[in-house]
Amino acid sequence: MSQRFRGFLPVVVDVETGGFDCRRNALLEIAAVPIEMDDNGLLYPGQTASAHVVPAEGLEIDPKSLEITGIILDHPFRLAKEEKHALDHIFTPVRAAMKKYGCQRAILVGHNAHFDLGFVNAAVERVGHKRNPFHPFSVFDTVTMAGIAYGQTVLARAATAAGLGWDAEEAHSAVYDTEQTAKLFCTIANAWPR
Repeated sequence: MSQRFRGFLPVVVDVETGGFDCRRNALLEIAAVPIEMDDNGLLYPGQTASAHVVPAEGLEIDPKSLEITGIILDHPFRLAKEEKHALDHIFTPVRAAMKKYGCQRAILVGHNAHFDLGFVNAAVERVGHKRNPFHPFSVFDTVTMAGIAYGQTVLARAATAAGLGWDAEEAHSAVYDTEQTAKLFCTIANAWPR
């Protein structure tokens, strides 16, 4: 793995948020899937880590975002974590996977990856987290990859074109979107000539 991606471990991340501005809008959910590699060099999604996040004090939540995601902030079974604890919950398995594969950094893989990375970096900055495993600005973006591979840039259409299917009822949860994006990334990367 470390040779395949120049010392980087690909980790698929998706966030659900209270809007589009990582400085003004709250982080509400985060999920991450480290990418694994089998003995034949084929990539596959690892185990999902996810957390519901308590909105940081002073940040905004656009009600339209909640309509799209279906997040109910005061749901009794949401079991949300404070941002620092949510980041620790996500970063711990990422660091373990980095160690397993001898990688120096994780590289965020996402569908519109800079959006997700912006929210991760903003949360890291807010809580003063000292051990962010992700590269601060480099990403692998499945929008670009799917556009090249399938001529599709919307995640649902790209997943369908890749033969992965799409469940609109499950979409817009961090876990479902992360897992589908991880499958999409692996499908495209495994098809690339090596």
